[in-house]
Amino acid sequence: MHQYCWIQLTNKAEKDGPPNLSVHSFYVIDDAKAKLEKAYPHIVSCADIIAIAARDVVTLSGGSSWEVLKGRKDGRISKASDTINLPAPTLNVTQLIQSFAKRGLSIKDLVTLSGGHTLGFSHCSSFQSRIHNFSFLHDIDPTLNIKFALELKNKCPNPNTTNPNAGEFLDSTASVFDNDYYTQILGGKGLFSSDQSLASDSRTRWIVEAFAKDPSVFFKEFADSMLKLGNVGVLENGEVRLNCKIVNS
Repeated sequence: MHQYCWIQLTNKAEKDGPPNLSVHSFYVIDDAKAKLEKAYPHIVSCADIIAIAARDVVTLSGGSSWEVLKGRKDGRISKASDTINLPAPTLNVTQLIQSFAKRGLSIKDLVTLSGGHTLGFSHCSSFQSRIHNFSFLHDIDPTLNIKFALELKNKCPNPNTTNPNAGEFLDSTASVFDNDYYTQILGGKGLFSSDQSLASDSRTRWIVEAFAKDPSVFFKEFADSMLKLGNVGVLENGEVRLNCKIVNS
């Protein structure tokens, strides 16, 4: 028992991985779990709660809705190192396509799900290399809109010794789920190089243009792609955690 407790206290969980350090408000999931356990003990998994919460955030922010499939199980192991499998913000289109294909997701799914960045925020560290000492020839990534790049340099000086929480929203309507993300990257204002690359590759640009032109097309495709994503890596032999922070003893 003592050894088990020590493992629980010292293990770095998936939410502690570098890509997830800026994710906050886990208390929302914990509160929902506590209420569900009181009403329906041992029935609804934390994985299902997260999937439903993701849908509700999109809907409440003005986006589409979809029927979330339930019945997921929670994993018995959570490691920060697992986040190494998440697509990095520095990947090019070919690398992104390969990463999504490993999960059974198409090129259209890639471009569609990237649109989730319409509600995103990033710390400077994820795009710093694009605005300072980008290459031998360019201090700033030449695919960036120059006015936008200068604004980013002002917010994210190098070195940044005054505000470790500095960063930028991933589109100009950060609290609204819309298609502005696609308009932004067509204008050279994609914050991550992975985002901007979608506008410069013929395999993805036509989808970006279609979504920028018609938000209803994006909304429909986003709902469809989220349903597909919700079926990736679903556990059949896991557990329904009593507390989302720790595995059942």
